[in-house]
Amino acid sequence: MNASAANMLLNDWDAPAPSSTPPAATSSAPAGISGFAGTPSGNAPRPSLAPINAADKRIVNGKADINQLAPFKYPWAWEFFLKANRNHWTPLEISMAQDVHDYHHKLTAAERHVFENVLAYLTTSDILAMRNIGLAVMEKMSAPELQIYQARQVYEEALHTWTYQHCIESLGLDQQEIYNRYRVVPEIHGKIALANRRLEKILRSDFDLTDRANLHEFALSYFFFAVIFEGCWFYNGFTPIFALQRRGLMKGAAEQLQYIMRDEVLHCAFGIRVVRELLKEEGMELDPQALRELWDEAEAAERAYAGYILHAPILGYNAELHAAQFRFIANRRARQVGVVEPFPRAENVLPWLDEQANLRKEKNFFETRVTEYQTGGALAWE
Repeated sequence: MNASAANMLLNDWDAPAPSSTPPAATSSAPAGISGFAGTPSGNAPRPSLAPINAADKRIVNGKADINQLAPFKYPWAWEFFLKANRNHWTPLEISMAQDVHDYHHKLTAAERHVFENVLAYLTTSDILAMRNIGLAVMEKMSAPELQIYQARQVYEEALHTWTYQHCIESLGLDQQEIYNRYRVVPEIHGKIALANRRLEKILRSDFDLTDRANLHEFALSYFFFAVIFEGCWFYNGFTPIFALQRRGLMKGAAEQLQYIMRDEVLHCAFGIRVVRELLKEEGMELDPQALRELWDEAEAAERAYAGYILHAPILGYNAELHAAQFRFIANRRARQVGVVEPFPRAENVLPWLDEQANLRKEKNFFETRVTEYQTGGALAWE
């Protein structure tokens, strides 16, 4: 490619291909901008467009211009985007040297089984999350401030996948074997299969959200994704690694998960806000029976998963604690959305989890790099 052709591609990416026919005379006014009347064909003026009213924006089925960010109708969505950018990090900033020693010389066989299978589940789950946001949810939301935060969310899910891969590489694990566990281990596959089934229809680009029945299914699927998949399964899913961290084991991997947890806190909080706003905007309620089935399926899958990864309990943690904590977190999420608690009288059996999930700011200067920078330590649920 010669220099002039390269410059044309860089500077005139929307220009038509060169033609041997001399171009017709045109106006010098900028094309495609409201208020300018060019003459693209003969003397016919280019029509201008009416200005946008922010009140015409909607979560879905909006009538405003998807390319026009402001004025905001959902300023909270822009705030989520700004908060997310204050939690910027990469896995390479956290040392895994001690983890390599812990994994090979300190962990018991049961603890290695737990650690490996948590990684195996999370690697697949974050790729699934990335695809669901990018291919299903983001494309169907019609306010750009919502889409911009979700674009950041897509990046973060990819970053999380890189983090798990970094842990796998650092420890010298068999990548093919780890990545295939979601296919060959029924208890891991069960959670992924449930997520795929619950999200399958809304992945279709032709899923008509002007149909009220489809709109309810979209709301229910997004509830599953934001509230259960991210808000319960992910939040609860890191807990076995945090249990090791409390005993001074696998501290690098656990710190990686603490950064991921802060992203997931925002993902879930954003999703809960979207669900609440969508139901209010559309004058809709989620069907109680459909919600009951959703919770029961999710709990059964989580219980089976806990039974597999913790078939032999580890010090301070076992399958029953894991399943019980899922029920407690599920009630918390239900209250945040404003729906009935699915598991009345569920108790907080792991009172240390919320504190352990937060990044510890006390760092020995001589032992670790400071990775706090501007990470907005006050990220919290709405």
